[in-house]
Amino acid sequence: MDWLGRMNNAMEYIETNLADDISYDKIAQIACCSTYHFQRMFPFITGVSLSEYIRRRRMTLAAFELQTTDAKVIDVAMKYGYDSPEAFTRAFKNLHGIIPTSARDKGISLKAYPRMSFHISIKGDVEMNYRIEQRGSFEMFGVYGLINSDQKTAFSEVPQFREKCDDDGSVDLMNELLGRFGDTVLHAALYDHTKESFKYMICYNLPKGLEIPERFTKLSVPALTWAIFPEPQCDLQKLWERIYSEWFPTSEYEQVEGPSFEMYYGMAMHVTGEIWIPVKKK
Repeated sequence: MDWLGRMNNAMEYIETNLADDISYDKIAQIACCSTYHFQRMFPFITGVSLSEYIRRRRMTLAAFELQTTDAKVIDVAMKYGYDSPEAFTRAFKNLHGIIPTSARDKGISLKAYPRMSFHISIKGDVEMNYRIEQRGSFEMFGVYGLINSDQKTAFSEVPQFREKCDDDGSVDLMNELLGRFGDTVLHAALYDHTKESFKYMICYNLPKGLEIPERFTKLSVPALTWAIFPEPQCDLQKLWERIYSEWFPTSEYEQVEGPSFEMYYGMAMHVTGEIWIPVKKK
C-alpha cells in the first residue's frame, strides 16, 4: 500500500505541474526511489516512458484548451513547455495527426490520454526465483545498436538488431574469437539510457589478452551488487515486466546506474537465460 500511495502521489505531482517545469528528481523523491530507478521502472509498469507520458498529457490538455478557448497557439505552446510554435506543432501533429490550428475545426478527431493512476492488482501466484550477488569489475566486448526507449518499439527493434548481427557475421566472428561453436548464444547488455534511447550490445566477457577487431566495442563494468533472475524457458520479455511490476515494489532494493544484462546460456536451439540488474538496498 505504501508503494501504491507513493506512485499515485508522484502522478499527482506530474498532473499539477503539466504547465510548469517537471523535475524528474522530484518525481522520484515522491516515489521514494532514485531518479535512475524510477525512469527504468516506469515504462515496464505502464508500457510508456515517463517523458512520453508527460508529453501525451500535455498534448491532451493543449488540445482541450485550443478547442474550448480563444488562446493563441503560441501562448498554448509556451504554457506547455515549447519554446517555439514549430516545435509545438510537430509534437501536436505527432500525437493528434493534425496541426494545432485545426483543433478548432468542427467534427475534427483528436486523441485524449487520461491521467494515469495505480490500483491494487492481485498477483504473485507464480513464484519468482532470484539471487543477490556481489561481483568485482569485469569487461565485455561486442557490437551495439541504438534502441528506442519506447517499450513496444524496443521489443520489436531488439530482435531485428540481433538478426542483423547474425546476418552480418558479428556473432560468428565473436564466437570464433572465443573459440566456441558458431551457434552458441551470446549475452546482451543494456546501458547508456536516455529519455529517447539506450544501447543494446550483443556481447561476451572479454578474455584477458584477447585483441579484438575495431568493429567491436569494449564495455567496462564496475564492481556492483546484482539481482539475478533465472528464466529456464528464456521468456525474458515477460520476466522484465514481472521484475519491475512485482519484484521491485515489494523488495528492499532499487536499481542503480550501470548496465543490465540478458545472460544467455547454451546453443541456439537449447538456450536458457538470466536477467542481471545492478541494485542497492533502499
